[in-house]
Amino acid sequence: MAEVLLLAGTRKGLFIGRSRDSGPWRFEGPHFNAQAVYAVAVDRRRPVPRLLVGGDSSHWGPSVFTSDDLGATWREPAQPAVRFPKDTGASLERVWQLHPAGPEAPDVVYAGTEPAALFRSADRGESFELVRPLWEHPTRGDWMPGGGGEGLHTVLTHPADPAAVTVAVSTAGVFRTRDGGGSWAPSNRGVSAVFLPDPQPEWGQCVHKVARDAGDPDRLYLQNHWGVYRSDDAGGSWTDIGSGLPSDFGFAVAAHPRRPGTAYVFPLNADSDRVPAEHRCRVFRTSDAGATWEPLTRGLPAGDHYGTVLRDALCTDDADPAGVYFGNRNGELYASRDDGDSWELLAEHLPDVLCVRAAVLPA
Repeated sequence: MAEVLLLAGTRKGLFIGRSRDSGPWRFEGPHFNAQAVYAVAVDRRRPVPRLLVGGDSSHWGPSVFTSDDLGATWREPAQPAVRFPKDTGASLERVWQLHPAGPEAPDVVYAGTEPAALFRSADRGESFELVRPLWEHPTRGDWMPGGGGEGLHTVLTHPADPAAVTVAVSTAGVFRTRDGGGSWAPSNRGVSAVFLPDPQPEWGQCVHKVARDAGDPDRLYLQNHWGVYRSDDAGGSWTDIGSGLPSDFGFAVAAHPRRPGTAYVFPLNADSDRVPAEHRCRVFRTSDAGATWEPLTRGLPAGDHYGTVLRDALCTDDADPAGVYFGNRNGELYASRDDGDSWELLAEHLPDVLCVRAAVLPA
């Protein structure tokens, strides 16, 4: 029987849900009570999965925790796992992203942080080292904090090439390396920055999230601060695919784990009105790489709704059919067991949901 694990990081701790063989969900938590959890990951590259959590204590500051028993116990290193070298003059504000690399690099984990930086671990998240070529990139002087801070919030490793990594920063845009982090290039051609004097800069876009297509590793989907885009050349150029959505403003984007051309977004009204578009709780799905979009509403609230979905609070698992999940700032957690066709409410009255991750556990 397959068991699905669901991690929901909130403003006040981590909640863990489990469902076996499509049965009822059982939740426990909060872990890290009163800590804001902005980043969670499930590393399944070894027989025993490892959970990674980026916690943010208002008293002790940010840290990275790991568990090898599905959250029964947690470890925190004696020295901070992620810390800026003294010569940078920077201090860690938050861990925005934890991303295990592919099976070709079984011990590598990346962390994206605020201030915007990329860290690399070679020991499964026990310790991290700053990727200096990105930190010292000549464009850094032009990077600006977005509304939530200057965060590196997206890390994508190429499934066939461990030296190819794509990251996204708010507010700086998309950057790529093809040599394992030795050099980086901005990759934003076609993505707008409507808030700048030049709306088509080489860098400086407020990219909110990027996801990789299941069928073509060079196809990416991007949710921008105004604009939904697709790239068919690994980020070299981008095409607007927002037509057909009630709004092209939003934070989250996720891809189906197996269906090529299938992705999900949760549109919001506007940057000045960050509630669901038209006050309706709807996930939109494309099955043709953005040529058309369909609203997915069965089982979701039908009346006026104000639950904002943040950039890491929408995800898929790799079940068949796929599970799709999202949480919102109302403290509601929803799931679909059928690729998004229908939904059920898993939990409500949680603290603000900041991030969600789901995975099918090994039998």
